Amino acid sequence: MEKANSAKEAARLIEDGMVIGIGSGSTVEIFLNELGKRIKEEELEIWGVPSSYQSHMLAVENGITVTDLIQFEELDLCVDGADQVDENLNCIKGKGGALLREKIVAQAAEEVIIIVDSRKIVDVLDERVPVEVFPFAYGNAVKEIKKLGGEAVLRESDRKLGACITDNGNFILDVDFGRIEDPEGLECRINCIAGVFENGIFPRRLIDRVIVGTKDGVRVLRN
Repeated sequence: MEKANSAKEAARLIEDGMVIGIGSGSTVEIFLNELGKRIKEEELEIWGVPSSYQSHMLAVENGITVTDLIQFEELDLCVDGADQVDENLNCIKGKGGALLREKIVAQAAEEVIIIVDSRKIVDVLDERVPVEVFPFAYGNAVKEIKKLGGEAVLRESDRKLGACITDNGNFILDVDFGRIEDPEGLECRINCIAGVFENGIFPRRLIDRVIVGTKDGVRVLRN
């Protein structure tokens, strides 16, 4: 119910002719289904840049014209979910493994809207941080992350033996840093490690508003 409320509210914000960035995950799936209803009923024309193969297929199913950042280098807005959001609108994302493309799409958008249920809102981020790593750099990345105070575990696939591989052909490390008091600083330090492509800390500078689904509707947090 809460996920659906936040997703429906985001779908109402989409206007005819918009080019949108599309995140990944279960709440985004609801958003795309709701937007698909509007596209069909109101005959809207919406263009979308998906961040994963999952969201690509869902966008096509719901009548969105899929495009890319070559054709549209700037997006009107981006809608995505999050695993955790702190009181300052810093986020942790990437449980679905699409963090690199999600951050690229978010950076390309004029406005970034995060849709979550109320359980995702916390005082201080403490969720494991996904880190996308070039396989060749795996051992060194684990060592360097430990110097930053993180304990890294290689994410394994639940459908096959071995490591989970991203849409970009890379490994994902899930890193426990405990309480993250300086999300933006930690994001930069992780990304300075050779072989790290991106990490799942989405600092507040990327986020414009968070739509939080509640039992009774939504509340909106703005940056």
